Amino acid sequence: MIAKKAGLAGAFAALLCAAALVCACGILLDTGLRGSVAPQRYAGAPVVVGGDQYVHAVKEKKGETKHKAKVLGERVWVPASLADRIRSAPGVRAVTTEVSFPAEIAGRDGESWGHGWESAALTPFTLREGRAPAADDEVVVDAASAREQGLRPGSRVRVESGEPGTYRVVGVTRQALRDQTAIFFSSARAARLAGRPGMVSAIGVTGPERAVRDAVRGARVTVHTGDDRGRAEFPGAERSRIKLISMGGALGGTALLVAVLVVSGTFALSVQQREREIALLRAIAATPRQVRRMIGREALAVGLVAGPLGAAAGLPLAFWLRDRFRGLGALPTGLDLVTGPFPPAVAVLAAVAAAWAAARTAARRTSRIRPVEALGEAALRPVRLGAGRVAAGLGFTAGGAALTVLLAHLDVEAASSPVTMLTAIVWTVAVALLGPVLARAGVAVLSVPLRLFPVGGDLAAANLGAGARRLASVITPLTLMMGLTATILFVQTTMGHAATRQAADGTIAAHVAGPGVPHAVAEEIRRSPGVTAVTEVVRGTVRVGLENYRIQGVTPAGLDRTLDLDVRSGSLDGLGGSGIAVSETAAGRLHVRPGDRLRLTLGDGTPISPTVIAVYGRGLGFGDLTVSRDLLAAHVDDPRGTVLVAGEPPRIPGLRFTGAASCGGTTPHTPRNCAEAIAAANASQNAEGNQVAMILIIAFTAIAVVNTLAMATSARAREFALLRIVGTTRRQVMGMLGWETLATVLIAAVLGTAIALVTLTAFGRGMTGGAPHVPPLTYLGVLGWAGVLTLVATVLPARLAMAPRPADTVGAGE
Repeated sequence: MIAKKAGLAGAFAALLCAAALVCACGILLDTGLRGSVAPQRYAGAPVVVGGDQYVHAVKEKKGETKHKAKVLGERVWVPASLADRIRSAPGVRAVTTEVSFPAEIAGRDGESWGHGWESAALTPFTLREGRAPAADDEVVVDAASAREQGLRPGSRVRVESGEPGTYRVVGVTRQALRDQTAIFFSSARAARLAGRPGMVSAIGVTGPERAVRDAVRGARVTVHTGDDRGRAEFPGAERSRIKLISMGGALGGTALLVAVLVVSGTFALSVQQREREIALLRAIAATPRQVRRMIGREALAVGLVAGPLGAAAGLPLAFWLRDRFRGLGALPTGLDLVTGPFPPAVAVLAAVAAAWAAARTAARRTSRIRPVEALGEAALRPVRLGAGRVAAGLGFTAGGAALTVLLAHLDVEAASSPVTMLTAIVWTVAVALLGPVLARAGVAVLSVPLRLFPVGGDLAAANLGAGARRLASVITPLTLMMGLTATILFVQTTMGHAATRQAADGTIAAHVAGPGVPHAVAEEIRRSPGVTAVTEVVRGTVRVGLENYRIQGVTPAGLDRTLDLDVRSGSLDGLGGSGIAVSETAAGRLHVRPGDRLRLTLGDGTPISPTVIAVYGRGLGFGDLTVSRDLLAAHVDDPRGTVLVAGEPPRIPGLRFTGAASCGGTTPHTPRNCAEAIAAANASQNAEGNQVAMILIIAFTAIAVVNTLAMATSARAREFALLRIVGTTRRQVMGMLGWETLATVLIAAVLGTAIALVTLTAFGRGMTGGAPHVPPLTYLGVLGWAGVLTLVATVLPARLAMAPRPADTVGAGE
């Protein structure tokens, strides 16, 4: 083992990175399965009653009844009358109702909610100074807001909400919450701002849990105690937790597949470099079983060291991912990672199993051939694939083709995303198995132009032709890196381009303001002179059965002057009643057409059955479903939205038109650009977290590329020394390596681009109905990054390999 420490060091590095990646993804999955959010606002209530945040379905399959549930997109409210039933329960000493609604102090960032003062006891909040709010224009602010904004009793403060206005501060609390701002209104004012008459957000109870459960039996509510109360307080955290399960599982599976592929390639190269040693062992009567056992034990030893170290490195990697997800808003601050023993243990087992399987597979052919043949092949190293490897390569090629066809028929992002990555990986496995043949074909094409350059080009062509197996080992991780990078990047550009194009083509309003424009302000805009039409747009999600769909609510009056949804059948004239318009893609999935009833569940759990009145073509830009604004606004947490204006822009203090607020920056933007920005944000909001985690996989493949190139180049030290002994200068050797690097990158670029193009074409056909969108500069950046990485990983080991005197290197042997 000591003599072969360079090859084993490469395998060690690959296994360590693989274990770290698997451990980090496993922690995400474990957090999704077992994570919880500690209560903050509801910390003072022993028992909390909240709405059931799930939509339920019962399915019969093969005589078995299965109950399935999916999380809803908005807060589910509770009938206020339920509080009276709970008060009459035996042992209940106190019942406190709560209403929560979006409300922000102007100039203060972060999550912020308004409440009625009667719910202050749920935390509990107490007054440090001042008194409780009584009039409609009075508020109490928390200690953090008072400190940051310099507020005290008697101050005037602007509060943005469904009805924005200026309020008088009458009190300041002693407490402040860690992750949210609390603003307290009078009970009557809070109920009006919440806009849910007869409903409350939650009910806090001091009393026995069993009595509370008995009192609410039959109602569509859930009862929470302990840390589980955080689920009632933070419904968004529950949605994030569910998302972590799918994301962690998908990323963990992808990471494991990539890790197995990279580790297998690393061990294959390591065993390939030891063929002469293995041949000599066979020549002195070592049996194939003994050779395989030796290599397997070496791999186990490396895996047992690299696995635990990689698992330990996976812990800080998981926390880095947590911080990135929180920065994107995909993970609430209250949901902490669960760091149990299971993910590190799985990472260690995966590393050890991958090392053993990869080493045994790589040594299988070399250990089985006869000793005399082994010595001959170790010297000549011909390109000849075994029948089993060819069959496996063709099998993976067929699998890649089948997945490509499947991907072309998937029009749901949740289904297409994992299949997209799996398709690219399966094609890469096929390339890895058939690598020597593909490398030989690539060299045959490139050798002609290479031989036009004397010395360096001639040497490079000769070496590449003789070392096709080594070239294939280098090409595989490079192809994997380029293929995955291009696929991950251009999946997003394909979706974003299609969505922005549809949104830009469909936005015909002259002016745009928002998001976050209250309904009262929109009404003021309508009354302004020169305004011919105003369309309010509110967005949310609904469930049709258990499937999730994006929905928008729009003002029906004057819609033809602000939006063009590209209606294919039916009409939008009946949108103001109980009508619903459906995108062409969703209509095909749901098998509906104008005149049909569509049963769905709104984001707050309210079931409705609107009539389909139209089918439109611009679903990517404007959402799968469209209803009236009044219908949707009553069932979302924040009914404020974007305003599209036809006619002259009104002059309203504090309101900026042409979309600067929604497009970012302070300079005016055209409505077209603003629509593009909104559509791009909608198209990517579910993909940003996946993209961050996929960057780790790209980084892992980049490390594998460097590792493999360093191993392959370092093993050629004797070859470089012989070239220099026969008169080749150091500069000529480096020139030869430069041409080899160029050829390697070109072959890998062709293969990686082909894999990405096939995958992206199928993805684009299924999801957008068009071709993939590949920005040329981004693509050139991918090629440039691969070229620079390959050059650095080749030149530095080569300089180190040529540092000793040639005679000393040759004398040291292989």
